[in-house]
Amino acid sequence: MSETKNLNTIFQFFQNDFFLIYMLKLNVKNETSRLRAVVLGTAKSNGPTPTVEEAYDPKSLEHILAGTYPIEADMIKEMEAVAKVFEKYGVEVYRPQIIENCNQIFARDIAFVIDDIFIKANILPNREEELEAIQYVIDKIDPKKVVRPPEEVHIEGGDVMLWNDHIFIGTYKGSDYKNYITARTNMEGVNFIKELFPNKIVKEFDLVKSKIEPRDNALHLDCCFQPVGKNKGIIYKSGFREESDYIYLVDLFGKENLFHISRDEMYYMNSNIFSISDDVVISEKNFTRLNTWLREQGFTVEEVPYAEISKQEGLLRCSTLPLIRD
Repeated sequence: MSETKNLNTIFQFFQNDFFLIYMLKLNVKNETSRLRAVVLGTAKSNGPTPTVEEAYDPKSLEHILAGTYPIEADMIKEMEAVAKVFEKYGVEVYRPQIIENCNQIFARDIAFVIDDIFIKANILPNREEELEAIQYVIDKIDPKKVVRPPEEVHIEGGDVMLWNDHIFIGTYKGSDYKNYITARTNMEGVNFIKELFPNKIVKEFDLVKSKIEPRDNALHLDCCFQPVGKNKGIIYKSGFREESDYIYLVDLFGKENLFHISRDEMYYMNSNIFSISDDVVISEKNFTRLNTWLREQGFTVEEVPYAEISKQEGLLRCSTLPLIRD
């Protein structure tokens, strides 16, 4: 009997030790530290072109009406180009399990990591199955480190941006919030993050929203701002409803360190690139002016084709969910 008990104890010890090794030790404190593990969305079995009524955003709607909505084969090629860049830099990549006829490209919408906490987003109800498709990844995380906000909290990963002791959050403060499918994060979401991370400086930004004009719609914060490197950033001034929010970032980063993009560059998602480290970024190959500036600042720019995916008002940051950065 004693021998059996000892064997069970030894088995339990090795089982626990294996579990600790198997677990993902999350760590994301900013947007640019060296990336080690990431969830990259998938365009496989993306489904048919949505109807007008099914459009989530004005840019998708524009391309649905024009007959130029992207096709699955092109989007798969674009995402595989990103996967190859991650492979080049030794990044561990997780992909969602395939759901038939489901758009699973934008992994950033469904969850995000702050420090070592995995936060499930309260996304649009008909996108809940996208979260289920990465459950195998969530199962590798300590359950005590996985959080689901209460129902009244609306928040998506594209609106949450980390900058060391700061957390920047895009929101929409208009009284007509409920009328905008493009308003994805509410003030309840901002307050939830403030309560969860009391030692962080949490700053919300009131974003411009439009249901019909993609050039005047900052769907998420990363559609009009993103830090790069150690002290620089990409910004679109008119994406902020209040000039004071824009000035806050200018004061924090320094105007000389901010690359200002135009209305058209915002439309093509120039602020939605992705950092592998503080000196390596992945960018769309057609962002000529931005990529030139980045190289002038000393960045290595890994250019990929992503123009088809951008037709859905999302780009590289939207497609990625970082899990571990150094």
